[in-house]
Amino acid sequence: MAPKVKRIGIYPGTFDPMTNGHLDIIRRALSLVDHLVVAMGINATKAPMLSFDERAALIEAEAGPVAKKLGAKITTAAFSGLVVDAADAHGANVIIRGLRSGIDYEYEVQMVGMNRTMNPGVETVFLAASPETQFISSTLVRQIASMGGDISPFVPKRVEKKILATIAKQRKN
Repeated sequence: MAPKVKRIGIYPGTFDPMTNGHLDIIRRALSLVDHLVVAMGINATKAPMLSFDERAALIEAEAGPVAKKLGAKITTAAFSGLVVDAADAHGANVIIRGLRSGIDYEYEVQMVGMNRTMNPGVETVFLAASPETQFISSTLVRQIASMGGDISPFVPKRVEKKILATIAKQRKN
């Protein structure tokens, strides 16, 4: 019998903050791979609301128990270049992408073609957002929170607490 090939997936994004939509995609991706690397893009020209360490801790706290329950492994990592290079660096052979709408699909199909040309050994898997999360975006969550709105329907409780504490701290400074 041939040895089982370990399936390693990479789920790239900024996760600033992680939303219920991200968590939904992570849960479903963990049923497809043995190890999921949640790779947070670092862009020198963008200042995230939450630090890399804060985002990583929140992802691990929310998704770690899910991974354990499914018998999978989840880790977080930073990357600043091409996703296909990050996939290579982590031994991933699958890129996981969540799709919220047809607009996401149009963009992602272009990326698949480019990524496949650069690295034919890495496949992309699209997971359609669940109906209850398809409208959620990190950008809108940050905007709503900064204007004093209720973000509890869009993010896990500990993420909500962290965002509200971050905003309160920013307002004091």
